[in-house]
Amino acid sequence: MKVPGATFAPVPYDGALSLRAVDSINLIVIHCTELPDMHMARDYAERIHYPGTNTGNCGHLYVDRNGDVYQYASLDRVAHHVRSYNRESIGIELVNNGRYPHWFHSKSQTPTDPYPDAQIESLTRLVGQLIRLLPGLGTIAGHDELDLERVNASDNPRIQVRRKIDPGPLFPWPSIMEQLPHLSRWKSEPR
Repeated sequence: MKVPGATFAPVPYDGALSLRAVDSINLIVIHCTELPDMHMARDYAERIHYPGTNTGNCGHLYVDRNGDVYQYASLDRVAHHVRSYNRESIGIELVNNGRYPHWFHSKSQTPTDPYPDAQIESLTRLVGQLIRLLPGLGTIAGHDELDLERVNASDNPRIQVRRKIDPGPLFPWPSIMEQLPHLSRWKSEPR
């Protein structure tokens, strides 16, 4: 299933991702790529991480800094973008540096890259469109709200840092939620 207006550019393994009923989709997960540009995000999305199925990790949709939207996985496919919630969710990746390139360095845990207005406006339009396409959508969450795992810091294994912090503290949740009153913020504890 394609999203109208998005550039459909499926990853090579899109057809190998498990099929699902689109009426089972009830959650949108907002990510940031933690990479500097769309080219690098595409490169990471195409990498095979699961040799048994020849699939990798990617979101369904990617929003570039200028607002351009790309669809890397069909909506009726289960993309690997968030642990334990892939089957019922749509993953939207925003191009943003996040903690790049020192993701797990203990002194690199506060992102400083703001989200451009064009990107946020495009994201809001995209989510509104998804709500119309997928009437079961009712909840939105940040990746950081669903994946609470901690890992050893790359510079000091005695320090633990969050594995995922995206979309991060600079993501404008109040503005997004004001514009999307049909969605609820994630409130439950992760599974």
